[in-house]
Amino acid sequence: MTTVYDVPADRLIEKLAEELEGNESLTPASWASFVKTGVHNERPPEQKNWWYIRAASLLRRIYIEGPVGVHRLCTYYGGIKNNGHKPEGRRSAGGSIIRTLLQQLQAAGYVETTPKGRIITPQGKAFLDKLSTTLKTSLESDMPELAVY
Repeated sequence: MTTVYDVPADRLIEKLAEELEGNESLTPASWASFVKTGVHNERPPEQKNWWYIRAASLLRRIYIEGPVGVHRLCTYYGGIKNNGHKPEGRRSAGGSIIRTLLQQLQAAGYVETTPKGRIITPQGKAFLDKLSTTLKTSLESDMPELAVY
């Protein structure tokens, strides 16, 4: 059985974002077109579907890391802030976007809350594994050298 570990992350996130756009539980917040994703960024995201791309990335990250909290995800999605003459420093991402997306993924049935953090549900795991399988078969048909004997 093909899992998330067997396919390239960028292709999986693109495909997963397309699938999540059709889900009614995931809708961008009213403030999503104006907000930066963290203090380390100078401008808001330029992609039109950045909300779904971040949701797909969060879902994949929860699948891989297991029980995970908002603070750890903020650290993962953070970056380097340019301080001019002063030395650059590491900053966390904004937590509101991550919290809102986690609540929406939980309403969709892909994520659930435990005392140790958020984990992926069996429905979410099956969804990601099925998507990984279809992605791998399409990649193998495009590039036969990826097929494993």
